[in-house]
Amino acid sequence: MRTGSGGNAALIVVDMLNDFVLPGAPLEVPETRKIVPALRRRIGRARRGGELVVYVCDAHRKKDPEFARMGWPPHGVEGTPGAAVVSALSPEPGDVMVEKKTYFGFHKTALDAVLRGKGIRKLTLAGCVTNICILYISAEAAIRGYDVTVDERFVAGLSPESHAFALDQMESVLGVRVIRRPGNAVRRRSSRPRRGRR
Repeated sequence: MRTGSGGNAALIVVDMLNDFVLPGAPLEVPETRKIVPALRRRIGRARRGGELVVYVCDAHRKKDPEFARMGWPPHGVEGTPGAAVVSALSPEPGDVMVEKKTYFGFHKTALDAVLRGKGIRKLTLAGCVTNICILYISAEAAIRGYDVTVDERFVAGLSPESHAFALDQMESVLGVRVIRRPGNAVRRRSSRPRRGRR
């Protein structure tokens, strides 16, 4: 049972699948394993607080053109164990599953209809990969008028550089509220060009 005041908010958990998270997986993103404990706690808080938990997950065809076009190994193939959410973050009754075929969570999926049908306006994005699906879904959500938050503790990148770039893009270009890990906000500000004195 959900209680609390999170009725207009949703936690969107992106691609935390066996094929991304497990050691030796076809498209392993090692950083995903580091966020699992914190994300598990965050999912628990969402359920207790009345936030809808939505899993947005790859469900590719066996010979999806994306694999050849982008050079990815087959991954997240619908109906395979690799396309399942990792056991530590398994969906529970009341959660929603949305399958996607691309980097985008709204494109040709039921996500927008589900969220609008439940009156949800605030989204927190979590999962992987920061500079791919998280970035593109944040753009889709922003242009649709959702209030979007990305907390760095709950997203995983392929590299520190691409992860930082994506967070900066979301914050400065898309208007996403980005919550930084302690210390990261200072490093980001110090990297900006300083105005010369006149």
